[in-house]
Amino acid sequence: MPKVTIDNITIDVPPGTTILNAARMIGENVPPAMCYYSKLKGSGGKCRVCLVKVTKTSEQNPRGMPKLVASCVTQIADGMVVENITSPEVVEARKGVVELLLINHPLDCPVCDQAGECHLQDLSYEHGAATTRYDFGRRTFNKIDIGPYIQLHMTRCILCYRCVYTADQLTDGRVHGIINRGDAAEISTYIENIIDNDFSGNVIDVCPVGALTDRTFRFKSRVWFTKPMNAHRNCDKCSGKVTLWFQGEEVLRVTGRKDQYGEVEEFICNTCRFETKKKSDWVVEGHRRIDTHSVIAQNHLPYELDVVHPQIEQAQ
Repeated sequence: MPKVTIDNITIDVPPGTTILNAARMIGENVPPAMCYYSKLKGSGGKCRVCLVKVTKTSEQNPRGMPKLVASCVTQIADGMVVENITSPEVVEARKGVVELLLINHPLDCPVCDQAGECHLQDLSYEHGAATTRYDFGRRTFNKIDIGPYIQLHMTRCILCYRCVYTADQLTDGRVHGIINRGDAAEISTYIENIIDNDFSGNVIDVCPVGALTDRTFRFKSRVWFTKPMNAHRNCDKCSGKVTLWFQGEEVLRVTGRKDQYGEVEEFICNTCRFETKKKSDWVVEGHRRIDTHSVIAQNHLPYELDVVHPQIEQAQ
């Protein structure tokens, strides 16, 4: 198995593994990813926030790569040496990419339903700059309903293509995609078709920002005021394994279960997502584990979190 060293940590990985997935195997200082999605074939290489520096290409080729590379689409070679957060060049380049992504993105966080679980919020906080050099007007689009359950707010979109790949790979006939080019590029439906199929709601789960939102959940509550619970039901279309978001005894929304990288473990159907919002429809398994760095962890009991608070350990 080829060996790779990332930020001075060496690991053996299977052939064909990308730098990003090797970093995920290590589990420390993982490059951010806004467009890559391990469950979607062909994703990656669009947003460029996962740039890293390869200082040694392989044992046979000790020279480094001349430019920074996207870690999500660059495969490991035996003996490769990679710098992520240890490279000032990478840190500065990533800051520039974040600034580019935020050029047209509106300051909608106070009213955006994605706030609190937005990957762009996390990215800008961890890798961005405090100010912007952009003085021109931002792109603006009208909000449109592209289905009975989905609203598209193109002004927030960063063109990661995740929703397009999802529709391509989960449905028989995709009716939306990227139209136009350059600064005029946008997500849209063809001839004002609506997205209406059994798995269309998954485009909401894969969207890293608030461009695609659940019309049945909009403005009902902030995510940190809700309580996520794992649940399941017998479903003839999907696995039926979901996360229910409660406020009291009311189910405000249903989503797929996501892993530590914000990726859905199993895609779910629209029946489970939109049409079964009673607690009695589900077998509730228990509290959903919450990462302590997430704002969703606020107002929740310690046993619901992945890591017990130090104060609790001392008390025990």
